[in-house]
Amino acid sequence: MSAQQYSWERRLLAWAAEGLEHESPDPGPALDARLLDAAYAYCDEVARRQGRTFYRASDLLPVEKRRAVRALYAFCRITDDIIDRAGDQPEVALAAWKQRSLVAPPAPDDPVVLAWADTRARYRIPTAYAVQLIDGVARDLTTTRYASFDDLAAYCYGVASTVGLLSMHIIGFAGREAIPYAVKLGVALQITNILRDVREDWAAGRVYLPQDELAAFGLCDADLAAACGPTSGGGAPGRFEGEADDRWRAFMRFQVERNRELYAEATPGIAWLDPAGRFAIAAAAGLYRDILEAIAGRDGDVFSQRVRPRTGTAVPRAIGLWWQSRRLPVDARAAPPAGASLAMDLGAVE
Repeated sequence: MSAQQYSWERRLLAWAAEGLEHESPDPGPALDARLLDAAYAYCDEVARRQGRTFYRASDLLPVEKRRAVRALYAFCRITDDIIDRAGDQPEVALAAWKQRSLVAPPAPDDPVVLAWADTRARYRIPTAYAVQLIDGVARDLTTTRYASFDDLAAYCYGVASTVGLLSMHIIGFAGREAIPYAVKLGVALQITNILRDVREDWAAGRVYLPQDELAAFGLCDADLAAACGPTSGGGAPGRFEGEADDRWRAFMRFQVERNRELYAEATPGIAWLDPAGRFAIAAAAGLYRDILEAIAGRDGDVFSQRVRPRTGTAVPRAIGLWWQSRRLPVDARAAPPAGASLAMDLGAVE
């Protein structure tokens, strides 16, 4: 049975198809092995310190692929940090980073760029996906609200689905049929982050929740301000009271249920990945699904304290998914989502 295709997927799948058609980087001259080992070790430390969930999941990969995905993480981490830490000219800093990390020959004293260049060449990763990621992150410089879920899904593609598409080239995948699942899983993971981080995003002046859906439940910025507190430091967060509690809880139940559906529809795509990488992806998805279930267990309260995954259930679930995926023969793999073949063949991007 094929997974449902949503209205927002056609545009995202066209972007993914376009990225896949672009040339992978030329391997170029061999890089010094000692410099590379040091560069990869640096990326490993970045991932260990700043991406605990990612680090735990990537530890399940074979050694070579493990260090490659941690180089990818370090590249993504720097890209993301530029938005919040680049001072008065983040656009200039981001453009310079794009040039340095994707176009210019890697400098021997730039460990992340060095490891990332080697990873891209070694696994023939299409540069277009990395460009899409940087451009997606750049949206945070100009956009603080999203009118609809369709608009939000496009943002999620840029900052999360692209990471899945990049990772897939490192892990290995059996065919283009895997791509729609990677796109959908990326959206699911990023929506989970958004639901968890409402308070932190509000403090940064951003609301990623679809505006039309907030309005449908009778919610607006004033309600978020009452729950989250001021956007510029100081003061304890407020709390919804009375009627607003019910509106917020109903809104979050709607968001959680849709996100559950996205995870359920994306999970069969694990069978299209190289068997050695399936457990890592299943574990990552399991950890994030646990965050979602923790949000549901608190009836949508993401204000009083930061939601943490319930790791006691995530790992057994991941093991179950991994075992199921390993037992699937090629002809029993899940079919791509309805309409995906057409979308993947589109030459133009909307």
